[in-house]
This record gives sequence, C-alpha cells and structure tokens, in this order.
Amino acid sequence: MKNFVIIALLVLVAGVVAFAAHGSRQSRSKSVEPVKPTARVTKTTAPKSSAFAAAATENASLRNELIWTFGGKQQRGWYLYDLLIGETLNEHDDSATTDFAESLAKWQKKRGLSADGVLDEDALMAIVSFWQSNRLKNKDYATPDQLMIAPTSDFYDPSRADELRQVERTTYVAYKKMIAAAIADPSLKLAHTSAGELAPREQYLKIVSSFRSREYQDNLRRQSPNSGSAGLAVNSPHFTGRALDLYVGGSPVDTKDSNRAIQVNTPVYRWLVRNADRFGFRPYFYEPWHWEYVK
Repeated sequence: MKNFVIIALLVLVAGVVAFAAHGSRQSRSKSVEPVKPTARVTKTTAPKSSAFAAAATENASLRNELIWTFGGKQQRGWYLYDLLIGETLNEHDDSATTDFAESLAKWQKKRGLSADGVLDEDALMAIVSFWQSNRLKNKDYATPDQLMIAPTSDFYDPSRADELRQVERTTYVAYKKMIAAAIADPSLKLAHTSAGELAPREQYLKIVSSFRSREYQDNLRRQSPNSGSAGLAVNSPHFTGRALDLYVGGSPVDTKDSNRAIQVNTPVYRWLVRNADRFGFRPYFYEPWHWEYVK
C-alpha cells in the first residue's frame, strides 16, 4: 500500500512538471512570434517649388539690379513694376519666392521662352511687349463731335482751360463708372459728395490731362527735349481723347524713379491695377498715372 502511494505521488508530480513545461513553451512561442514590419514611407521627390529656389535667389537680385533699356533710357531693376508683373502672372507672392518663379516659368513656357523662372532682360522685355500690346490700338485723331468738355470738378487742376478738359465721350462715361466704384470701396477712403462725386478737396483719381492737340503736344515736347520716346510720344494716345492721366500720388507726371516709386505704392494705384480693366482701362506701365480706354 505504501509503495502504491509513493508511485501515485510520483505520477502526480510528473504531470505537474509536464503541464508547466507545456505552458512555458506556449508563452515563449507567443513572445517570439515575428511581427510584420510597418512599411516606411520615404518621400523621394523634392517639393515642387524647390526646383525654383535658385531662380528665386536670382530674382531677388535682379529686381533691383537688372540693367535694361526702354525708350532710349537705361533702367535699373524692375521693382517699380512688381504689382503689374504679379497681376500679369496671376501671382501675388513676393517676387523673391519660389512660387513667383514657378508662375513666371509657366508664363515663359506659354510664350516659347526658356521656362527657368528667372526674370532677366529677355523675360522682362517679353512682359513689357505683352503690356504694350494691350494698349489702345486705334490712334486716330479725335474729331470734335467725339469729344466733350468735362466739368472742372473732375480735374486735378480745376482752372484748366476748356480745350484742355476735353475727353472722348465713351471714355468719360467709363471713367465716371470707375470713379463711382472706387468711391464705393471703403479701403480707399476717398472724400466724396453726397451725390457720389469726388469732393473738391480730393485729389486722387482726378484727371490731370486728357485730350491734347498735336500743337499742344509739340509745345510740351519743345519744353522737354530730353524726355525721349518713353516720355512725350510723337503719336500720342492723348490725340484720341481716350487716354487719361490720373492723379495717383507724388508729383503728377514726373518719371523720376523716386517719384514713380511713391506712385506705384499708393492705394489708388494698386486699386487701378486690380480693377481698371473691368471698366475698359489699360495701363501704360512706364507712367503709373497714364490709363487708356481700349473698348
């Protein structure tokens, strides 16, 4: 009987040991089960705009330093035309950014130019040509029946003689619509009357010059013999009565870079660049004050 008890105890102990060993093997098996690796996503392509980083750096320099010629006059940089360039490219980021360079490259490509995003002399002159092509095409001399005498209240100098306040009729109607829209824009803060006219004390956007006769233009040219073809044109669009010089700040019609730098940064000039085309007016890029009715 004693032997039987001993044997039974031995069998029981052996079973416990075997069970423990089996559990241990299962635990170890679970702990070393291989884990499926997570796929590592690596971006192998550079951001799209980084391709134009070098162009952006070059543009930052050329904006102020590029030497080019227009109308027989040497020019330095294209910073005076930042706003017009941005409007042309439909790109309003700073000209030293990669986004600007990329937008310029797209514009260059459409026109068969080297699409490198660099606004060098070739690219700039292509943009200038584009601007010039959008100006008034018909330079026919205005006939008396096409002209009307605008009120003195519309002029920067209200003492201007009647013959110097003539405007082509449809141009004048478009001008008044544009002025009404500008007055309605609270950001411009234009002083105006209850009738929706520019107030007598308001100078911005009033007409500095409109129709000019050949005789008057010739006299201006004699007074400014060094104006060059970028200044007083022989075949001036003012002959048509469809060109208006508007007051946009600074000295009204001074082409010095320092003066134009003031003009292109006034709120009214910036408004014109973004809105004048809606009313049929296009700019002469070299003179911030000069706008032509092209419809």
